[in-house]
Amino acid sequence: MSTEKYEGSLKITAWAEEDRPREKLQLKGRGSLSEAELLAILLGSGSKNETALDLARRILNFWGNDLNLLAKQTIADLTQFKGVGEAKAIGVIAALEFGRRRQLCAVKTQKQIRSSKDAFNIFHPLLGDLPHEEFWVLYLNRSNKIIVRERISIGGVAGTIADIKIIFKRAVELLASGIILIHNHPSGNLKPSVADKQLTEKVAKAGRVLEVAVLDHLVVAESGYYSFADEGIL
Repeated sequence: MSTEKYEGSLKITAWAEEDRPREKLQLKGRGSLSEAELLAILLGSGSKNETALDLARRILNFWGNDLNLLAKQTIADLTQFKGVGEAKAIGVIAALEFGRRRQLCAVKTQKQIRSSKDAFNIFHPLLGDLPHEEFWVLYLNRSNKIIVRERISIGGVAGTIADIKIIFKRAVELLASGIILIHNHPSGNLKPSVADKQLTEKVAKAGRVLEVAVLDHLVVAESGYYSFADEGIL
């Protein structure tokens, strides 16, 4: 490797070709790149005293090399780093959001819900790291195959409201045979609240009248989930 220096930092263009992030991707494939190298490609350049790769490593180190934590950051959070302007920050945020949405595409191939884990896998990318609560319903046919998933409400940090009439109005429209309730806890606490339990009971009671089975209610957090059905509450 060349020893050419650039104001205290080695130019990426002075590295051996197979060690440069872009060229490395071309020569060895995307799986050969580290998270820092991938982030360096998104950044495009560093600063006068730092290569894009050095900058990427510094950003990752700041958030403990946790990509999920990085994905939660705002433009203001990223532009605090010298060498990261608004355009670079937007590019990084857009790429991370694109990756998150790619995970959500798994719903299209998730034909049938066989367990609480199946439902969790669908909603964790969507709800796991949100800073506020959202309430969703998964509508299923007789074979527990997904008809559609729909957001019922958006709340604040401490809670959200789910309207039972709206839930079942849509179930009737879709001729759904079963539903799964899902909401998240931004605090990370997976224990359902008293309000969560009361709502589940009311929805289950209404479902019995309308012959729409309430199969489960999941409380989702970044670290995992709580299933009412698995715990024998439903």
